[in-house]
Amino acid sequence: MTDEFPDRLSVDPKSPYYNAEILARDIGIRFKGVEKDNVEEYCVSEGWVRVPVGTAKDRFGNPMTVKLSGTVEPYFRDRS
Repeated sequence: MTDEFPDRLSVDPKSPYYNAEILARDIGIRFKGVEKDNVEEYCVSEGWVRVPVGTAKDRFGNPMTVKLSGTVEPYFRDRS
């Protein structure tokens, strides 16, 4: 297994950007220099993360998310 992250990664198994192999490891995301533990999806090259908005759900039962722009730094917590 490689220690490189994909440019875009999602925790939703229905997403084309889902990667179970990488998600099985302990991943951390720094967004604008702050540790985030509720990131649903990220894109490093475009500089955004999707995080849930409170407890709101859409009509399919998925959490409502908001896209935030800024510097995204994924890392493996066991190698920090």
